[in-house]
Amino acid sequence: MTPEQLSHQIATEIQMLGLSFYFDPVTKARAKRHGLNSVEFYGLGRGGVLGDVDTQVVFDAFTFFDASAIDFLWTQAKTKADPKDVANDYVLAAYDFADRTFGGIERDALGDFGALARRIVDGAEPGRCALVDGYKRFEAPSDPVHSAYLGTILLRELRGGLHIEAVNEVGLTAKEAAFLQDEGVYKFHGYDENSAPDPTSELVAKKELAEELTTQKEAQCMAVLSSEECDRVAEVVALMFSALSNPVAVTK
Repeated sequence: MTPEQLSHQIATEIQMLGLSFYFDPVTKARAKRHGLNSVEFYGLGRGGVLGDVDTQVVFDAFTFFDASAIDFLWTQAKTKADPKDVANDYVLAAYDFADRTFGGIERDALGDFGALARRIVDGAEPGRCALVDGYKRFEAPSDPVHSAYLGTILLRELRGGLHIEAVNEVGLTAKEAAFLQDEGVYKFHGYDENSAPDPTSELVAKKELAEELTTQKEAQCMAVLSSEECDRVAEVVALMFSALSNPVAVTK
């Protein structure tokens, strides 16, 4: 398998894997420990990997959110809890989700994937994908289950950061890109449904081109892997994605 084939094949699965813990019932319950609701926990948890930064930094890193949404899930939420503390707990929430989900997969396979995913994201120069840089500040877990799940989060943030580049290059606005991605995403990201963009053929073509460019950019990062390692990544991603529907808890 080539890096470009790998990027294309796992894109949807990595997207779903990396976000699956966000609004999991156990994660939602964890938010209450900080006096936050689940959306605020998401905002401070994901954004908090950047540190206690100004709102504009989070707006740029998230990109596809309306300013009103960032104000709610970051600026206002930050008055209730420390983003660095929340980010630390958010990563633990991810590991907790992994422990409840991926116990049916061989630990060696998960360990291989975690190491390969880390090598891929290490190929992206610092400053290119802010959220990747943020998550990489956390110590690489020795536990293969945690390493593999952090790998899905890192790969999701990598593709997201590269997609920001691609969208800018093809001349789409963030609002247009969010709407063309999915109307549910558009709504969750805080945009007004009554001012939705007109999905003209020109905009749709630009979005398709942005996706192609994103795959090309990600493939360049994945080029650090051999063909056999690309196959291994695809294999383990498929196993982890299947586990979302049939979770097995890790036996300690």
